[in-house]
Amino acid sequence: MTVLSKTIRISTKGNCDMIDITAEIAREISNSTINNGTATIFIAGSTAGITTIEYENGLISDFKDMWERNVPLNLPYQHDRRWGDGNGHSHVRASLQGPSLVVPFTNKKMTLGTWQQIVVVDFDNRPRDREIILQLLGE
Repeated sequence: MTVLSKTIRISTKGNCDMIDITAEIAREISNSTINNGTATIFIAGSTAGITTIEYENGLISDFKDMWERNVPLNLPYQHDRRWGDGNGHSHVRASLQGPSLVVPFTNKKMTLGTWQQIVVVDFDNRPRDREIILQLLGE
C-alpha cells in the first residue's frame, strides 16, 4: 500500500464561487505511481467545501439559489455578532457541505459518472487563497 500527499492551491472569489478541480485531480492521479485506490480531497478552512456536481451554468445557479433558501445571507448569525466579519452564513454552509470527498480510481481513472465533476465551493464573503490536500492511497 502506498500513500501520496499533495497540496493544490487555488484562488477563489467567495460568495458561493464554484471551481471545477476534476482535471487537476485526474492529472495528479495519472502522474502518480498508484494504479488503483482512493483519492481523498480535503479543503483546509471552515468556510469552503468539496462536492460533486454537474458543472454547468444552470445547475451552478440552482446550487447557489439552494444555499440562499436554506442558509440565507441576511439572517442574524451569532458568529457575526461575536466577530463582526459578516461570514456566519459561510461557516454554516461549509459545515453542511463538508470539507472532503473520497473518490475511488481504477487503472489511474476516477470512477466518476459521465456528468460528475469535483468542485470546491467557497462560501466566504470575500476572495480567498485556498489549500486543497489531495491524498492518494492504493497500489
